[in-house]
Amino acid sequence: MANEYQAVLIVGFGGPERTEDVLPFLENVTRGRNIPRERLLEVAEHYYHFGGVSPINAQVRELIAVLEPALREAGVEFPVYWGNRNWHPMIEATVTQMARDGVQAALGLVLAAYSSYSSCRQYREDIERGCLAAGDTAPRIDKIRVFYNHPGFIEANADRVQSAIDQLGVANPRIVFTAHSIPMSMANGCRYAEQLGETCRLIVDRLGLPQDCWKLVYQSRSGRPEDPWLEPDVCDYLRTLPAQGASHVVIHPVGFLSDHMEVLFDLDEEALQVCDEVGLRAVRSPSVGTHPSFVAMLVELIRERLGQVETKAAIGLYGPSHDDCPLDCCPAPVRRPRG
Repeated sequence: MANEYQAVLIVGFGGPERTEDVLPFLENVTRGRNIPRERLLEVAEHYYHFGGVSPINAQVRELIAVLEPALREAGVEFPVYWGNRNWHPMIEATVTQMARDGVQAALGLVLAAYSSYSSCRQYREDIERGCLAAGDTAPRIDKIRVFYNHPGFIEANADRVQSAIDQLGVANPRIVFTAHSIPMSMANGCRYAEQLGETCRLIVDRLGLPQDCWKLVYQSRSGRPEDPWLEPDVCDYLRTLPAQGASHVVIHPVGFLSDHMEVLFDLDEEALQVCDEVGLRAVRSPSVGTHPSFVAMLVELIRERLGQVETKAAIGLYGPSHDDCPLDCCPAPVRRPRG
């Protein structure tokens, strides 16, 4: 089966690239989630603050631009396609184009390192809808495993954190790892929080720092205030640090692969402002982006599924994740009706 693959499909979240696309994009993101209109307008202001352009699409283009030659250098001559969940290029259109190009089987590389409904199963559902839209000639698309504990991912993150530590100029700052919060109804059905915690632990171990120097916190929650989500919130936690004796902090977006809108606004605007208010000297370290170790890991994961890598790389407590998700893996959260 490994020899049947003919292409790689990069699967991303998507983002608007002009002001007039912001609200339609947000409506796509929140469809079926009962998000109040006023909340959409509030989030839209985050995008307007940056000219109505999310950097995420440009960042995916940058990743593809370095991934394609890295694959060729490794002897993988596949074309790389790209489709998004929420904005153009949409998955349905891309899979239809793949079918027109005669692709019969492809590897799906979802730009998410952790397991949850939003970051894994929902993308698989998106791919399935794309294949249905493409019709009888749609390719088979097999998703590449999550990589939260791959040594290349840990190395890339550790290098980013170390650069921030160097910028601070102190030996042992407090490290605040951030990830997107999700509803508890989603978190209770997956290993998202566990995997994030393991990634943080492995990064700190790779840096040779004490394990009591870090905290995993969450950001970017949405939805109704009465619904429980993963906590603590990054800004709430930062406000507690001076009382704990902390004066220097690295804020690292470990749950994100690129410095997109939620990193730029929720961390660079809001979180760093809180640090100024409470007297913390803070540096926000970059996400992995196109770090060479991260790109090399992606190449290795693709070669792994092609049968060109004998051992699935993984470090830490849990071993490599599965290639084929179980039927009950990462179920959708239960969404209660409003009112």
